[in-house]
Amino acid sequence: MRLTYTSDLWWKNAVVYCLDVETFADGNGDGIGDFRGAAEHIDHLERLGVTCIWLMPFFPTPDRDDGYDITDFYGVDPRLGTLGEFVEFMRVARDRGIRVIADLVVNHTSDEHPWFKDARSGRDSRHRDWYIWSDTPEPDDPKGVVFPDAENSLWEYDEDSGQYYYHRFYRFQPDLNVANPEVRDEIARILGFWMELGLSGFRVDAVPFLVEDVGQREEAAKEAPSGKSGGENEGKAVDRKAQKAGLPDVHEFLRDMRAFMNRRDGGAMLLGEVNLPYPDLRKYFGNDLGNEVTMCFDFIGMQRMYLSLARGDARPLGAALRERPLPPKDCQWASFVRNHDELTLDKLTEAERQEVFAAFGPDKEMQLYGRGLRRRLPTMLDGDLRKIKMVYSLLFSLPGTPVLFYGEEIGMGENLTVPGREAVRTPMQWTPHENAGFSTADPGSFRNPMVEGAFGPEHINVSAQRRDPGSLLMWITKLIEQYRGCPELAWGRYQVLETGSPAVLAHRADIDGETVLALHNFADEDVSCELTLEGLDDGKVLTDLLIDGTVKISPEGRVAIELEPYGSRWMRASEPELAPADAGDIAESEARQNG
Repeated sequence: MRLTYTSDLWWKNAVVYCLDVETFADGNGDGIGDFRGAAEHIDHLERLGVTCIWLMPFFPTPDRDDGYDITDFYGVDPRLGTLGEFVEFMRVARDRGIRVIADLVVNHTSDEHPWFKDARSGRDSRHRDWYIWSDTPEPDDPKGVVFPDAENSLWEYDEDSGQYYYHRFYRFQPDLNVANPEVRDEIARILGFWMELGLSGFRVDAVPFLVEDVGQREEAAKEAPSGKSGGENEGKAVDRKAQKAGLPDVHEFLRDMRAFMNRRDGGAMLLGEVNLPYPDLRKYFGNDLGNEVTMCFDFIGMQRMYLSLARGDARPLGAALRERPLPPKDCQWASFVRNHDELTLDKLTEAERQEVFAAFGPDKEMQLYGRGLRRRLPTMLDGDLRKIKMVYSLLFSLPGTPVLFYGEEIGMGENLTVPGREAVRTPMQWTPHENAGFSTADPGSFRNPMVEGAFGPEHINVSAQRRDPGSLLMWITKLIEQYRGCPELAWGRYQVLETGSPAVLAHRADIDGETVLALHNFADEDVSCELTLEGLDDGKVLTDLLIDGTVKISPEGRVAIELEPYGSRWMRASEPELAPADAGDIAESEARQNG
């Protein structure tokens, strides 16, 4: 296909790298990562092949939820730098050809945000209706409590104003009332502000919770309950039924956001966190129109991948890829191995989840909320580089856009002494020396302590792996280079193939007469598999893009391929005279030169 097509829809074959400014690099020696430090390390991302940086929240915050409790949507947290240093970071990224997106966290604010402080000051306050209030809280569905280790309700009583406010997440994060047109206008203003400073889009946090339908008790708005509220429904006690009647559909809200962004910058995108079954999830793309979220994370594919790894059987992942609907024409799936939160397994059955727990997180301290893991991939695979390399080969070959979490490129581990989801948010490991090159400050000032032991910086770091051609860093750099040179993987129509071996996942991607084939062995043994490649014959050969080797295709389109334990192969179908060079071609060329 023509590479010129890829520039307009840049997100369809991007390489996205998520980083937490606070834990990436400290540029002023105070023990806290900042934009100055991040800017100094952008060249690492350029060498890796990253095309888009995703910034986790960097806004002013009390920091009770790693920055997701925001007190000002228009600023930079002073610990992380200034607005001027943010602009300098953006300029360096742009100079290196790297786009930047950021977290859009508009489900809620911090309870210390000036809007909420004003809202709770009285029922007639300016921002009262910017939040969701009720005289009587709705009955809680325990499944709706996102953090059951910390919360047991979605409502919190406010002593000052005598009403309950709604919080889908923590009690210190009151939900914004998106039914209020003023709130929707403010969200658009936030989008526009950061786009003017150069952002190419946003990762939208918890998309299904953007617009909450919290229901209503019939009499809640008619009379106040006895006790805490004083028995009077005074001032701006919210009529929940009226509020529900004015509630915009979440899809209408997303369409409005996308339209606003397209007016400001037609190349901007929305990356959605939508952890739902495939039939429900596709609606968040805007169904066939594709006019809502531009990209959605494939949570189901990720979870089935871990089930396949636990079993040494590729079939669970293969089944997910067959079930997964095609995204609308200009949209895309986002593939990932893990993200910044717990590694959720909530879409597996209880029995399947226990299989994955037994394989990769048997200790309770490794698990979280009874539904996920707080570990990184390398520790779960006991540092077996064969398995780790196979998984990342899989990530970059799957149909969709790959998303990396900082430190994955070198195989960082987690620190289980750090509570909750923070276990995977440890300082980036740049060197084997003092503080891993993250900071010159006393380690006691770091947000989270360094990883120790076999995955500590003396063993796992960027500088050493940059010098080692067999390292994970150099492997992922090679994968990215090949991925960017194979737009078929992201743009083509894919098909999961029968291999005759339950351990092998094989899929092909085709577009404009070009074909790329990828095979991955989930077993700890050599596997030979035979494939039938419809539409191909002995007029073409398969040239391996990761290792040396060319495989012939029979006149009937059949091909036999060997895979090592946890092996992976990417192969391009080409006419022999147009095929990429392999070791034989290089040896022949050298012989001619020496002859």
